[in-house]
Amino acid sequence: MAQSDVAAAILLAALRDFTMRLAASLILASCLAPVAAQAQNYELEPTYGDIKLTAGFENDPYAVPVVSGGEIDAASLGGECGGFIAEAPDMRVQYEAGEFPLLFGVYSEGDTTLVVNGPDGLWYCDDDSWGDGDPLVSFPSPQSGQYDIWVGSYERGTNLEATLGITEIDPMAGE
Repeated sequence: MAQSDVAAAILLAALRDFTMRLAASLILASCLAPVAAQAQNYELEPTYGDIKLTAGFENDPYAVPVVSGGEIDAASLGGECGGFIAEAPDMRVQYEAGEFPLLFGVYSEGDTTLVVNGPDGLWYCDDDSWGDGDPLVSFPSPQSGQYDIWVGSYERGTNLEATLGITEIDPMAGE
């Protein structure tokens, strides 16, 4: 085998290896990144209202009683999204950011999920961050703007009484 043939074979093998690693990295990144999608209609009026909050807001946590669930499979949003949600958001928050994190959590007796469409137009989702069926979506350095929130039920056809909590106090801090 000529030296140029050996060099070509090595180059071809290196190119195949690079291509496989790049493809694997892109697949992994697509699974972990927030999702840009248009499955939910954030232009609809929120079921449980809207609120304007400014960093350092009083009444922290701000609590909203909601009923979880809907007919739309949140998995259609991709990423970590799951559960069943309504078409319209449950709550809309107009937030003016400051030096605090912004967290959305749901507390219920059953297994709920959480979907948030952030000011950047991306979808952020969670199922069991606290390991007990309660979801938490955290923005360590939140942007100012509109946050649309859907509270889902993990199981289709299940509607659970729940409380949506909006806070700047990280319950996981110090652990």
